[in-house]
Amino acid sequence: MALADAGFRAIAHDRRGFGRSDQPWDGYDYDMLADDLAAVMKGTGAVSDVALVGFSMGGGEVARYMNRHRGAGVTRAVLVSSVVPYMLKTDDNLHGTPQKTFDEIGDGIKSDRAHSFRQTFFPQFFGVGPISHPVSDELLAMCTETALQAGLKPMLACAKAFSHTDFRGDLASFNVPTLIIHGTADKTVPIDAAGRAAAKGIANSTLLEYDGQPHGLNVTANDRLTKDLLHFLAQ
Repeated sequence: MALADAGFRAIAHDRRGFGRSDQPWDGYDYDMLADDLAAVMKGTGAVSDVALVGFSMGGGEVARYMNRHRGAGVTRAVLVSSVVPYMLKTDDNLHGTPQKTFDEIGDGIKSDRAHSFRQTFFPQFFGVGPISHPVSDELLAMCTETALQAGLKPMLACAKAFSHTDFRGDLASFNVPTLIIHGTADKTVPIDAAGRAAAKGIANSTLLEYDGQPHGLNVTANDRLTKDLLHFLAQ
């Protein structure tokens, strides 16, 4: 709303398998997801002077679009709490997340999605703890209900995609001013393997670290995020 009120045309799409989009059995790799993004841009006429803003898993779609589609029409890019460049811990990515953690996420989705989202995933997502409770119980319930709109196959396939896709080879394709925003207390996508690593690999990028903010800073630091986005887009 803030972007639209400021005079920008704001377009948000439901990824395949999620929300109101269809739930095909295939196509949950980042090449196809980037192609879907390109199709949405073409279908809505957003083919020039485009700012791509990717949150969390969406950062991967931005990165793969910049590479696979050569950044067609894009003049600015923004990565917010993004999974770029590589989440999985490997011998050459020591700040990444161990495979065991992703296995636990998958097991939770398979056994009891509703419980896993409401009691574990989203509380961590928004930095909810014994003392800290930056969001309402109603918001946690809403997020859980929204997540449960997705199909089980799309959810599991996308969890594998965002956790195992290596975007380090896509970073050189960012040939436009790029804003990177990441919370220092992000436990869902830790900043060292993501925001800070992306900033090192993307030329002409600016990293804004939100001190003490969790993954879901789009809610917990909404006013600051809105201000920073509008400032970047107006430059």
